[in-house]
Amino acid sequence: MYTKGVREMLSTNITQFRKNIFSYVEQVIRFNQVVNVTTKDGAAVVMGQDDYNALMETVYLFSNPGTVRDIKEGLAASWEDCVPESEVDL
Repeated sequence: MYTKGVREMLSTNITQFRKNIFSYVEQVIRFNQVVNVTTKDGAAVVMGQDDYNALMETVYLFSNPGTVRDIKEGLAASWEDCVPESEVDL
């Protein structure tokens, strides 16, 4: 399954994951791969720390209605309404 903006996950069962854990973790760390591990009781997702932190930041930002409103307003703004990057104070 592929959704726009979402990477495809590697999928494996817990037995194969256990046998090849080093290889899977290497894929996660080196190539930002996400691994879906299935068991008889459900599934787990293995992802890199940077991806996890980015996901949590996105959840935090979108949990604030004011931030969501500001993002939507920014997306709707025309280029003419934007300040040139050279004029932005950091």
